[in-house]
Amino acid sequence: MNRSTLVRSRSEAVLSLIGNTPLVPLHFEAERLTIYAKCEIFNPSGSIKDRFAKCVLVDAEQRGLLKPDSIIVECSSGNTGIALSLIGATLGYQVRILMSASASEERRKIIRQLGAELILFESGGKYQTGIDMSREMAAKDPRVFLPRQFENSINAEDHEHFTGAEILRQMLGPIDAFVTGFGTGGTLAGCGKAIKRRWPDAKIIAMEPAEQALLAGECPCCHLIEGVADGFIPPLLRDAPLDGEEKIKSAEAMAMTRRLHREFGLLVGTSSGANIVAALRLAQKLGPRATVVTLICDRAERYFSTPLFDAPK
Repeated sequence: MNRSTLVRSRSEAVLSLIGNTPLVPLHFEAERLTIYAKCEIFNPSGSIKDRFAKCVLVDAEQRGLLKPDSIIVECSSGNTGIALSLIGATLGYQVRILMSASASEERRKIIRQLGAELILFESGGKYQTGIDMSREMAAKDPRVFLPRQFENSINAEDHEHFTGAEILRQMLGPIDAFVTGFGTGGTLAGCGKAIKRRWPDAKIIAMEPAEQALLAGECPCCHLIEGVADGFIPPLLRDAPLDGEEKIKSAEAMAMTRRLHREFGLLVGTSSGANIVAALRLAQKLGPRATVVTLICDRAERYFSTPLFDAPK
């Protein structure tokens, strides 16, 4: 068996693990409410971003955009970088991830452990700094391939045809609301379109950190919900069929994330806690019989050095 055949066999085994994640009911006794959570923690790298990494790299291969000497370069706050490093490794490509120096140490270690090159930059709170760096690298080196997670339409299309379709297949009845945070906006745009097509009256809601509610027109500030609201409104989000937003405080997100750890045995990250808070708030507004769906985005091991694992006061 030659090397290319070995790489293809290995990659197919990993790629087959991505998607078709379970959608589970979470019963909150104190609130007397049940919400439904799509558990993206069961993807191989532990986050929803495996879906984007798979679709964009497989598409690039099929279109001949990736060559044996290609270098996959992307700016990421963590999860996309980890996912691209994992899929890039299985497909046999070099991967270079640009990440803010403020990112957690665990995310850095996971990326490096997967064999990717990691370049840290001082952003001053501006994600655009890393995006500009990646574009400069591509302009100087023809081997560089840019996935462009914030503007690549395949991001939203994949969520529409797969993540959204899975949710519709797994829910046996109508969906009253779908809520999740946004980084690239691809999940909200794609899942929102799929759900709206089947259930036109469903509310598609963006979860935003209260300290950085960009959709609400407020000025960005510091928040502790990693991986969402990166200081600008991404182009993909402009095509999302949004009906509103729910602003969640960092303290609320932290408290719910710890509750998910201890009451439900779900070791998840802070954005998942924020999504659950938003989903419960929507369920309270819509009534106890409402069906509200959200996402559990990533696992907790990339947050060990963050305030999430500080002893609660």
